[in-house]
Amino acid sequence: MTRAAHELGVPQSTLSRAMVRLEADLGVALFARKGRTVSLTPAGRTFLTSAERALAEVEKAADAVRADADLTTGRVSFGFLHTMGSETVPALIRGFRADHPKVRFQLVQNYGEAMIERLRAGGLDLCLTSPVPDAPDLVTRRLDEQRLRLVVPDDHRLASRRRIRLAEAADETFVTLEPGYGLRRITDDLCTEAGFTPRVAFEGEEAETLRGLVAAGLGVALLPPPAVARPGVVELTVTAPRAVREIGVAWLDGHPDTPPVAAFKRFLLSRRGNLLPD
Repeated sequence: MTRAAHELGVPQSTLSRAMVRLEADLGVALFARKGRTVSLTPAGRTFLTSAERALAEVEKAADAVRADADLTTGRVSFGFLHTMGSETVPALIRGFRADHPKVRFQLVQNYGEAMIERLRAGGLDLCLTSPVPDAPDLVTRRLDEQRLRLVVPDDHRLASRRRIRLAEAADETFVTLEPGYGLRRITDDLCTEAGFTPRVAFEGEEAETLRGLVAAGLGVALLPPPAVARPGVVELTVTAPRAVREIGVAWLDGHPDTPPVAAFKRFLLSRRGNLLPD
């Protein structure tokens, strides 16, 4: 007992009381006492085996947490929109990893509202989203804006045009993203501003799916520029109303950052106005 108390750095009396309390809590004798000698009972040996496994798991969890917080080899949980996945996010990660090559990323690709929910649940450190949310529990920073184009089939009556007022498409059928997607909200708002409610033929989840359906003649769509030009469509500049979407980064207010998250956040903010590929 004396040696055990010394190794633990506590008085022997404190250790003895702790042992008695443990046995009382369990309702089982864990220790056999004979004079100044203490040994484990069979129940004590069973308890020790399980306790050692539990402590090993605690230490493993502590190691994982420390590794995630390490500036050199830590982890960043980062969410982004589907339309950011082909060029913007790969370029961001490549740029950041030039100075932090061993930082690990847990990436989540989803629509804006779903990412904000995941952010609030603790599943993300930060996310790129559009429109930029306005909520008291979030910190947001506007990073860039992206022009939207009216995409029409290449044999469409408007295909010979370079520019268009959105009101000129009031009688067209639209293909859009599903409700809940930021780009759908922007589409609805722009059409309302132009004086009409769009007639929707299809609601999807991927911008490039919509572009393909436009090429097939199913309708027209308001979309950001593609990573690679797609045959079968013409992309028109919208002159009125001003058709853009703001892109920003969001994180939970008051949420402490690990060193790798703080470093990536600084990197994102340094790209303000230069987030999107040319």
